[in-house]
Amino acid sequence: MSSQSRAVFLDHTSLDLGDLDLAPWRESFSELILHSSSTADQVIERLQGAQVAISNKIMIDADAIAACPDLKLILVTATGVNNVDLEAARKHGVVVSNCQGYGTPSVAQHTLMLLLAMATRLPDYQQAIHQGMWQKSRQFCLLDFPIVELEGKTLGLLGHGELGGAVAKLAEAFGMRVLLGQIPGRPARPDRLPLHELLPQVDALTFHCPLNEHTRDMIGAHELSLMKPKAFIVNTARGGLINEQALADALRNGHLAGAATDVLTVEPPVNGNPLLSGDIPRLIITPHSAWGSQEARQRIVGQVNENALAFYAGKPIRVVS
Repeated sequence: MSSQSRAVFLDHTSLDLGDLDLAPWRESFSELILHSSSTADQVIERLQGAQVAISNKIMIDADAIAACPDLKLILVTATGVNNVDLEAARKHGVVVSNCQGYGTPSVAQHTLMLLLAMATRLPDYQQAIHQGMWQKSRQFCLLDFPIVELEGKTLGLLGHGELGGAVAKLAEAFGMRVLLGQIPGRPARPDRLPLHELLPQVDALTFHCPLNEHTRDMIGAHELSLMKPKAFIVNTARGGLINEQALADALRNGHLAGAATDVLTVEPPVNGNPLLSGDIPRLIITPHSAWGSQEARQRIVGQVNENALAFYAGKPIRVVS
């Protein structure tokens, strides 16, 4: 590692809740500056004199890159790099590296947790207990909400990379049959079913693919109408893969047995969202937390360090620009 490597983390608390070991970074960088967060007008000032910028979600745009001549490396503590102007980085010879596959166990676990919560009607039973319904029951148990077993059911996967494969493995452990769907915009494959063939067959549908011009709103009102009335949907990938208004309408109409999402089109949803309405039944929303286990975030620390060491060794890895 270069003896003169000043690194600035622009949004440290978006990754570290005080439970991570940053010792590898402190050993690799001659100086490490941590900012809890940064506004757009603070980025240039804070990156002055830094050779390395670390960012989770703070935008590093063309103006910032041009105004920071010492900058040589941008380390993104996530897989998505839409917070970096990659063209500007290439123009100025700045390498951009990301993190990959760090959250697979955490997100796969979260996906199955949401599916199990819907199948067992966990939120409904929790609410019933808080409302005193079990306490008033005339028998030992409360079975007001129908419970569904996953064994023997069919799971449809949209996306079968590392994460989709991990979800498939967990689903198969519960005795589910797994079918793979064809992602719009990708070459057809014989082991992938087009949506119009996949959707009528599945009892549950999960998403593990990126959001792009081909996949935005790939599940809308028409696609939802093809699904079984007792099917479940789980989205731990990206908001926008499912048309949110169409999903809200389908749940209100009782067409689906339930839906769960860890992602919304705009996060945080400061201006509201169709799925935040209080009258939507059988909907679970978690706050983009599927990736956030301590173990996954510590893996990010490790990968960022690997990326930095590889760059200074002249062999950059996980390069996106």
